[in-house]
Amino acid sequence: MASGAATLYYRRVEKNRIEAFSDGVIAIIITIMVLNLTVPATADISELKSRLPIFLTYALSYLYVGVYWNNHHHLLKAARRATGAVMWANLHLLFWLSLFPFMTGWMGENHFAAAPTAIYGFVLLMAAIAYFILQSLIVADRGHDSKLARELGNDWKGKLSIALYASGIGIAFWQAWISSVIYTLVALLWLIPDKRLERVIHESGE
Repeated sequence: MASGAATLYYRRVEKNRIEAFSDGVIAIIITIMVLNLTVPATADISELKSRLPIFLTYALSYLYVGVYWNNHHHLLKAARRATGAVMWANLHLLFWLSLFPFMTGWMGENHFAAAPTAIYGFVLLMAAIAYFILQSLIVADRGHDSKLARELGNDWKGKLSIALYASGIGIAFWQAWISSVIYTLVALLWLIPDKRLERVIHESGE
């Protein structure tokens, strides 16, 4: 019994370290993004109007970072342990999230031009794929007949998101504003924390 309790304790410590590190990186990402919002040089309200695309892009990216932070938290709580593969997959996800400040500034400064909007979508796509890889590794470690695997099922939201990102990338070269709408809709799709993960966490008593 004592050995089992110790094993469970160390598993939780390992997961908590990943979560703490990830929280720190995400906090830095948000900080860098907000620094892109330069203060107007004058008190003229028209100065704010010229900065509206930058603010809108920031708001969208902030929403995405919040969505990833929320669902990432639930996903790690549902994990059984922190394996080496899970740690590297987590770093892979953080790499793509760390590009959000750069892409946010570029797309906003260029008023949602085609190329920045398409590449912004590419970064969103790669982040979604990275999250899917992390999720798949955690499911595999829990077992494909586990409660987590059954709850996630075929993960239609994840697959739909990837398809929408891919379409948004292509559409950006035709009508970039439509791509921005697609990216926003995907973010709203994930706005509510994943109830499937919450049920697993509740059952396991995490």
